[in-house]
Amino acid sequence: MKTIKEETTLIGVSELRTKADQIFKVMDRSTVVVERRHKPKAVLISIERYEKTEALLDWVEDQVLGLLAKERERGTPRKAYLSLDEVARRLKVH
Repeated sequence: MKTIKEETTLIGVSELRTKADQIFKVMDRSTVVVERRHKPKAVLISIERYEKTEALLDWVEDQVLGLLAKERERGTPRKAYLSLDEVARRLKVH
């Protein structure tokens, strides 16, 4: 196990098998990069960091989709809008 930066630690695949408990402790304070033959193959992070990252990505996606929707709304004349009844009719929803 080798810490290359305060927040990143490199480990080999064999260490993952033999030192799992130590690696889990390291994951609480840094990102663990798993290497195979000195090439990065995977990244291990704590579940808390994973959940925060996923929440952030969801928020960013929502923001981007909102901006796209506003942009499309500005470029679409009101007469091109469909009523909910028309949408249901076209989709054959009863």
